[in-house]
Amino acid sequence: MKIGIDISQLAFENTGVALYLKNLVTALLQVDKTNSYVLFFSSLRKKLDVSLFKDIKNTNTEIKIFHFPPTLLDLLWNKLHVFPIENLIGDVDVFITSDWTEPPCLKAKKATIIYDLIVYKYPKETAVKIIETQKRKWEWAKNEAEVVFCISESTKKDAQKVLGMEES
Repeated sequence: MKIGIDISQLAFENTGVALYLKNLVTALLQVDKTNSYVLFFSSLRKKLDVSLFKDIKNTNTEIKIFHFPPTLLDLLWNKLHVFPIENLIGDVDVFITSDWTEPPCLKAKKATIIYDLIVYKYPKETAVKIIETQKRKWEWAKNEAEVVFCISESTKKDAQKVLGMEES
């Protein structure tokens, strides 16, 4: 199986999301020698620290780096919901989205990760642009993701209560 993962949040080093995502991808690549992986990274100005993956012996891993502004991906994927991820990374069986955008897929099954729902719970403490982007992303994810990973029981309860997602 070929698995694509959006690792763009690694551009924001020293955040909880980046740390969680780095550890998740590192662990997957260390234990899974069967599947192949395509890691998608996009940031206009920030560079991916590829040394994060230097100890990984999984030779079935490819990193695809792009320099699109996040506002462009928000427009294409969260607002218009056009330009499938496969146009950038090739065919994958599964694509795992992360914190910021929800690209459409041609054939791939989709999974997404919910770290928190701060934009819904504490909107006064969050920048308007972040709130708008996150809400657009979650509207697509609710309807398209085959699997939703919540990083904690608290986040799972929030996803059920705030987004109306089923427990399963």
